[in-house]
Amino acid sequence: MVRFFSFIVSLVALLALSPLIVLVALFIRIKLGSPVLFKQVRPGLYGKPFNMLKFRSMLDATDKEGNPLPDEMRLTRFGRILRSTSLDELPGLINVLKGDMSLVGPRPLLMEYLPLYSAEQARRHEVRPGITGWAQVNGRNAISWEDKFKLDVWYVDNRSIWLDIKILFLTVKKVFVREGISAAGEATMSKFTGSSNR
Repeated sequence: MVRFFSFIVSLVALLALSPLIVLVALFIRIKLGSPVLFKQVRPGLYGKPFNMLKFRSMLDATDKEGNPLPDEMRLTRFGRILRSTSLDELPGLINVLKGDMSLVGPRPLLMEYLPLYSAEQARRHEVRPGITGWAQVNGRNAISWEDKFKLDVWYVDNRSIWLDIKILFLTVKKVFVREGISAAGEATMSKFTGSSNR
């Protein structure tokens, strides 16, 4: 039932927002160049890898050795606007239609984090990852990793259509208020290096 709900809402949203999606893609092409889409392998349901889609929000700037520069140096003012309004997440609706993601669920993080989770934290992969989630409406990137994972696991244990609807409404509110976009002193979120209670 939750999967059907996510599919229908994502399909309607994709059709309704198609003019906005085209406009955002055009601005990204002008402001940041190509490619317009950012693709990265992320862990999905049960940790199975999938290609997550987002609108590109950073420059491809590198140092002399060819390594990407820090996020704060690659994230432009335009990119910050995309992230603060969550417009960069719109291509994720395609992931939802494909079944890789759900509208609501724990955010898909990096593959390299998988071996760093405690057994309890790894339970976040018992459901499909989401475009938004319980942790996103309760602090987003401004809370600690430990708190974020606790919220993710709470969602896994209490998941329902009604909770998903509540989270979607709260997400809209958060987007307008623009709270918790980044961690203190970070352009986005600090890197997860493992928990002390593993």
